[in-house]
Amino acid sequence: MATIKTNCAIIGGGPAGYTAAIYASRANLAPLLIEGMQPGGQLTTTTEVENFPGYPEGISGPQMMEDIRLQAQRFGADIRLGVVTSVDFSKQPYTINLGNSEVIEAKTVIIATGANARYLGLPDEQRYMGMGVSACATCDGFFYRNRNVAVVGGGDTACEEAAYLASLANKVYLIVRKPFLRASKVMQERVLSNPKIEVLFNCNTIGLFGEDVVEGAKIVENKGTGNEREFEIQIDGFFLAIGHTPNTALFKGQVELDAEGYIIVKSPSTATNIPGVFAAGDVADPFYRQAINAAAAGCRAAMDADRYLIDR
Repeated sequence: MATIKTNCAIIGGGPAGYTAAIYASRANLAPLLIEGMQPGGQLTTTTEVENFPGYPEGISGPQMMEDIRLQAQRFGADIRLGVVTSVDFSKQPYTINLGNSEVIEAKTVIIATGANARYLGLPDEQRYMGMGVSACATCDGFFYRNRNVAVVGGGDTACEEAAYLASLANKVYLIVRKPFLRASKVMQERVLSNPKIEVLFNCNTIGLFGEDVVEGAKIVENKGTGNEREFEIQIDGFFLAIGHTPNTALFKGQVELDAEGYIIVKSPSTATNIPGVFAAGDVADPFYRQAINAAAAGCRAAMDADRYLIDR
């Protein structure tokens, strides 16, 4: 069993992890980054990114993540493809076990494992991913100006995204599987009073259709009842707003998590409850979930790790 020693181990290869690697490298920490099962993170499934500074003409998600990765490597970051199977934060140096039997011993650790959007589980979601299917209205809403879109969900997030999209789109369908909205009263009123938003209660999406991109959705109303009926809506965009799942299973029982499983940090720092362990990006951010915010948190986490080592 090989043991690798490092001043700073970074778990996760999205915008937070790669940016942390840039700053940690420039601070001479010689960081070791483990990319995980999806190098580049969720942005690798995004066709076009237009809201990240520095790309005035826009850029594909995979290319942007490759640019940031190469920048980290330029400064000497050791970036490796691998999967972390377990961690031990009970004593220092902290140990990180990899699936290939390698063990990392780290003086500091930055957790940047991200969060995954929840999907309905329809095969069509994968077929049209980036071609009409999205889990981020703020990221992709711009592409649907004056077009028809649908949002799935009935909570505050779904209502917020429906209201945001209504400011851009021609029409917004809010597909709600229950006969009521779970959102706060304020958000309910905002949605129900908006003439551009049509709420489809007691409805479930059973499929999407379109030749190359999303052109519509197949809906079933009152599923399993005597009043069940199927119909179609013509849409160009299909937005999921049914929540995210932070990738924190590895850290349960060691790092303090909130009720939803997100890592709790000691704001404004990125410090967790364990000295020398920091968290950055969507794994500790249930609110913004933007690449620019994740990158900024990665910067802060590397600076926090550097200061921690200096203080010791």
